[in-house]
Amino acid sequence: MKAKDLRAKSPADLQQELTDLLRAQFSLRMQKATQQLQNHTQLGNTRREIARVVGDATRARALGWTPKIPLRQTLRDLLDYWRS
Repeated sequence: MKAKDLRAKSPADLQQELTDLLRAQFSLRMQKATQQLQNHTQLGNTRREIARVVGDATRARALGWTPKIPLRQTLRDLLDYWRS
């Protein structure tokens, strides 16, 4: 599903889509664990679809969400942590 299609969905529809994708991912992981998975690319495709549904910040910002900590400060804090 394309990002444009996701933006047109309501929050309830997005939640349902995410639930369906997470169930599909679980099913694919079980198939992989039991060596029944025929097409291994399905697992990666499902993972990317989940990222599309969860990672669309445009919709969140349109609803008024803003990050509490700016990205530059987060990166600075992370670098300071790793350097110490």
